[in-house]
Amino acid sequence: MAQALSNREVVLSVRDLVVEIPTRRALLRPVDQVSFDIGAGEILGVVGESGAGKSMTGNAVIGLLDRPAHIASGEIWLNGQRIDHLRREQIRKIRGKEIGMVFQDPLTSLNPLLPIGEQLRETILEHLAVPQREAEARAVAALEEVGIPAAAERINSYPHEFSGGMRQRVVIALALCAEPSLVIADEPTTALDVSVQAQIISLLKQLCHERGTAVMLVTHDMGVIAEAADRVAVMYAGRLAELGPVREVLTRPAHPYTTGLMASTPLASKGRKRLNQIPGAMPPLARLPEGCAFHPRCPRAEDKCLQDPGPSLAGCGGRAACWFATEAVA
Repeated sequence: MAQALSNREVVLSVRDLVVEIPTRRALLRPVDQVSFDIGAGEILGVVGESGAGKSMTGNAVIGLLDRPAHIASGEIWLNGQRIDHLRREQIRKIRGKEIGMVFQDPLTSLNPLLPIGEQLRETILEHLAVPQREAEARAVAALEEVGIPAAAERINSYPHEFSGGMRQRVVIALALCAEPSLVIADEPTTALDVSVQAQIISLLKQLCHERGTAVMLVTHDMGVIAEAADRVAVMYAGRLAELGPVREVLTRPAHPYTTGLMASTPLASKGRKRLNQIPGAMPPLARLPEGCAFHPRCPRAEDKCLQDPGPSLAGCGGRAACWFATEAVA
């Protein structure tokens, strides 16, 4: 069950989402019974190792699952409208207008053959009922808003004529130009250096809080989560391990997996010579262990963990899906 939001209008509501991929050897579930809400103006960080199901969850929300992957069950609601059962033509009308997307690599997400202005104008004209001249003005304003210098002149430049950080600013402008209520940012800072990464995160926070846009921020970087997110959802092997306010989750992690992620995060303190690490690796989806999927790597695992996946988030007061969640928080 998703954690309730206070004093925020719910923009995105995901309920018991299951994504399946049928293969010759097994039926894979990269997303398994995932539930969460995102409110207007809120940034929900979704974090976990590669293969945890973060990007797959985002792709399911925006309707970009590649066949044979499909939504097997559950519900996705956007601004009170259920969208998981819509046909491709219907979801295409929502994508871009109601849901914006910021991909990991800005160079591959922009069309290299078209000037950035043409790509912005095309998106604006497709989703907003405005004349050509206004679309042009909106495109320039969008570039100015994300900090592109001399936007009126650079609007006719091609993607390769921008640096990596500037290209990512263009992608953010493209995601926001049709004024969507939800933005899914999938590893938006991975390809950038640290200083540019901080600028992009600050820009994303500022724009979305000013506009009241809900953001699903997918990342593997706990530092990005600490800097950008209001709440955080920790995923492991396709399931939610923990969900809560960033400050509480980072300072008092309730799930052993979250504790391991925090322990493996580099700190600025000089007294720490070596990073801790979580032993082992994420299990393949085709060979998930019985019981809790994390138990082979968990230092607290007991016999019951090997047999039962543990209580749901609802069973732990909306905090962590672990037998020891109450003890960890106390």
